Amino acid sequence: MTGAPVIHIVDDDASFRAAISRLLRISGYEVADYGSAAGFLSAFENAKPGCILLDVQMPTIGGLQLQEELSKLSQNWPIIFMTGHGDIPTSVRAIKAGAEDFLSKPVSRQTLLEAIERALVRYAGIREGQDKVNSLKSLIATLTPRESEVFSLMVRGKRNKQIAHLLGTSERTIKAHRQMVMQKLQVQSFAEVVSIAERVGLLTATSSSDAAAL
Repeated sequence: MTGAPVIHIVDDDASFRAAISRLLRISGYEVADYGSAAGFLSAFENAKPGCILLDVQMPTIGGLQLQEELSKLSQNWPIIFMTGHGDIPTSVRAIKAGAEDFLSKPVSRQTLLEAIERALVRYAGIREGQDKVNSLKSLIATLTPRESEVFSLMVRGKRNKQIAHLLGTSERTIKAHRQMVMQKLQVQSFAEVVSIAERVGLLTATSSSDAAAL
């Protein structure tokens, strides 16, 4: 995440939003606040990534409903629920749906800041992992159609002779393609090739282990 993390406060209590916004700005965070879930959704497309502090009970669209909507949008910003009317079933539902934390109002400064820091650290790790996957996909995209076929077969444990038979060419040609695949993927070993296939979702962990053993 580039720049200061943005904390998005979604709560219909104006005085609470003002107090939390002031606290977070003093603590070095950039803050955006919204008086309703609908207001947040309308601004979401142009909003900067960050952490969402979300009230459970709000008019029209509640916090849990907003969480569901964001899930449908494949939006994985961390969500910390804050509520003055919490109960165990609600908190369990929120956490099972992916919420980072569920805090009861009033929340102490230390508790809130620690929860936000944990959420942002985990989110940074997720983004880093996704950036790596995107980088690997970009490398795979440089393969020619035939190299892609060889790549797909080799990571599934097919030997050169088998690949040559399946693709109707010679072992020598397949060896050349394998070398080019490894060069374009910027790896030195077959195990690294299999790892890339697994990272981008082309293989399951089980099938990649079987392939590496061949």
